[in-house]
Amino acid sequence: MNFDSDIKIAGDKPSIDVKRNRLLAGEMGENAGERNNAKYLGRAVAQIFSKDATNFKYEDDGDYEMIVQRRMLLSFTATVGFERYCSDDTDAGIAQKAFIDYLKENNPEILKTSTDTGAFSFYYLAYRRGIEVDRRIGQTFAMLCSHDGDNVYQELGEALYCWFSSVVKEQAEKFCLS
Repeated sequence: MNFDSDIKIAGDKPSIDVKRNRLLAGEMGENAGERNNAKYLGRAVAQIFSKDATNFKYEDDGDYEMIVQRRMLLSFTATVGFERYCSDDTDAGIAQKAFIDYLKENNPEILKTSTDTGAFSFYYLAYRRGIEVDRRIGQTFAMLCSHDGDNVYQELGEALYCWFSSVVKEQAEKFCLS
């Protein structure tokens, strides 16, 4: 059952309200330098991701599927890493946008093969459980590679997740965002 109190109505000039709120937030001490650091973080992680993604070539269809799933796992790991290691949601959003913008500008083909929302949904389910996240991410990676229950793929997925999480954390510390 819906109540009228659940409904929010925008003001007469919602865009003016948004601008005013942003100005007020700036006056309350939000640091523009920190926002720039979040942007640098996103770009730095995107550069590492892009370099890794271009280093792996595929020989046949089986390799291709694993490469695509690897890219999606690393992209997902960057996304949750920004959420985990940035000081607030705004910084995480800025870092994520810079990550995507860098890929759009420098490697759009890799961006296309690393942002499947279906795969992200499976990874988020594993991640949000909060118990044995690394192992669950590895199991999800194996499943998405069509190797459900395969210990080799599970361990590979787990290792990739742990490795790239540490990369994002290291970069966040470098840019003083964690």
